[in-house]
Amino acid sequence: MFESDFSSEAYLNMQLLRFTTAGSVDDGKSTLIGRLLYDSKSIFEDQLEAIERDSIRRGNEQINLALLTDGLRAEREQGITIDVAYRYFATPLRKFIIADTPGHIQYTRNMVTGASTANLAIVLIDVRNGVYEQTIRHSYIAHLLQIPHLIICVNKMDLVDYSESRFNQIREDFLTMSAKLSIPDIRFMPISALNGDNVVHPSDNMTWYTGPTLLHLLETIDITSDLNRVDARFPVQYVIRPISDEFHDYRGYAGRVAGGSFSVGDPVVVLPALKETTIESIDLFESNIPMTNVSESVTLRLTDDIDIGRGDMIVKKGNLPSISQEIEIMICWFHEKPLNPAGKYIIRHTSREARCLIREVDYKMDINSLEQNRSDLRIGMNDIGKIRIRTTHPLFFDSYVKNRITGSLVLIDEGNNQTVAAGMII
Repeated sequence: MFESDFSSEAYLNMQLLRFTTAGSVDDGKSTLIGRLLYDSKSIFEDQLEAIERDSIRRGNEQINLALLTDGLRAEREQGITIDVAYRYFATPLRKFIIADTPGHIQYTRNMVTGASTANLAIVLIDVRNGVYEQTIRHSYIAHLLQIPHLIICVNKMDLVDYSESRFNQIREDFLTMSAKLSIPDIRFMPISALNGDNVVHPSDNMTWYTGPTLLHLLETIDITSDLNRVDARFPVQYVIRPISDEFHDYRGYAGRVAGGSFSVGDPVVVLPALKETTIESIDLFESNIPMTNVSESVTLRLTDDIDIGRGDMIVKKGNLPSISQEIEIMICWFHEKPLNPAGKYIIRHTSREARCLIREVDYKMDINSLEQNRSDLRIGMNDIGKIRIRTTHPLFFDSYVKNRITGSLVLIDEGNNQTVAAGMII
């Protein structure tokens, strides 16, 4: 597809949109993605032949497009999504990474994982069922993860004779519920993923809907302001010291820009030492570039010889992040073993690692009511709550609302080295 539609150079320069699908079981998430890929001609012939054969074997009257994303054997046998399935496709306007996430409550942690890097979330609602628990849960997670764009797809409109009044009722119900959430951009769209109405092509069955199709919205929605382009942050991942005559005195600091931009000549501060210096050069592969922007991976060289290692951070002078050992975070608990309020955990934040103690469990969220539960403070698998921690040495961070990279972290069990929670710094 890529070779026939556009050049490889154009593809590399395209803007990337990451989006996730969410919703309850059987709301049609996998079918929607399959329809999106099928109608946009983003499926290879061998893939199409494989799902055609599988659909016939399963006794389906038509192609089961959900099989495109349900890759695990257990998923196909049960007709559900268990793990996060990632799919990649592109159109002449934009390239996409899709995370198809599970709808079951017991796989909420998978939904958090798939949505953590998304620019946009598609929440599906079965038009027959309307807004209920999993709709609220997934919308709250989108709010918690600061996903700036939410598309509410009211699916299976063909089963209610494409009723405009039913669509409007669900829209009002969702807006009433979402008034408690801080999601800046919410769009509503009536679709039939099974039949393709308003997915890639406009529906002839819903002439009352005058908005864009789902694909058109995905291609054109503005995501340029989604990243923090103001506060310059550069977590150091690796110190480059080549042992060769050609690069005898070379010392570079490799990493990925987590916020803002850096230019040659910028005065910067190195944390935690608080040493001031200047950017001498920015290296990208075998060339030098004058500046680098958020999300770009580069090597910085500094004018002064400072003791810098993995886990340190380079920031612009006069624009420092928060520096503290006492941190408040919202967590989503991943592990079967519940949070131990007296436990010790390892914390990983950008490229920095430390140990931490749980100082206090503040509250647990009641997802059904979106209220704070302060009477039941047991944080178990798939629960979301607010805790306070103290780290063994300071972290350099921004609030998650301000920067999703420097504001996020994971907790790891010291005993078994398993990731037990994802955290968003308040």
